[in-house]
Amino acid sequence: MTVRVLVADDQTVVREGLVLLLGLLPGVEVAGAAADGEQAVRLAAAELPDVVLMDLRMPRMDGVEATRRIRASHPGIQVVVLTTYSDDESVFAALRAGARGYLTKDTDPETLAKAIATVSGGQAHFDPEVQRRLAEEVARRPHRSSDLPDGLTAREGEVLRLIAAGRSNAEIAGELYISAGTVKTHINNLFAKAGLRDRAQAVTYAHRHGLAE
Repeated sequence: MTVRVLVADDQTVVREGLVLLLGLLPGVEVAGAAADGEQAVRLAAAELPDVVLMDLRMPRMDGVEATRRIRASHPGIQVVVLTTYSDDESVFAALRAGARGYLTKDTDPETLAKAIATVSGGQAHFDPEVQRRLAEEVARRPHRSSDLPDGLTAREGEVLRLIAAGRSNAEIAGELYISAGTVKTHINNLFAKAGLRDRAQAVTYAHRHGLAE
């Protein structure tokens, strides 16, 4: 199956180089190239690629906001960040926006091809350094499953807290580094356990049990 890829990068040399490289990869078709975030959003809506390779620092609209808008309007389009920046602020902002992959621009073609294939298949793919930071972040999070009501698991409790904070399913998926389908499963499970019918009841339930921040 051919994976259609949209490239978004404001640097002409990088953008055109990526287009040439992608054209050499088997099973990959270039769906277009954008020079800024606004153009990336427009092209994504027009071309409906499978994957967007997204730079973070671009004029008019940065890659984080472009990722957020693309994922909100077209959840089936996956975003892989390809950037020079690998600091924690950039990484977590991109993931919260809905990116499913994060690579730095010194990535070799083989790794890039693997990331495109992995993300187009619905899985996540991260630079090894980013993976280490995610593991450290998860390890720092408190696990309070014993304090949760109605037999909710720790993960269901996390999803409930984010619902109470007003997060959408796509935003929850980004913050917890899981797929939107997994978020829906957790929501269905916690609704069933707590006897909830909708998100409004979930917010009330979270506040009543001290689970809303």
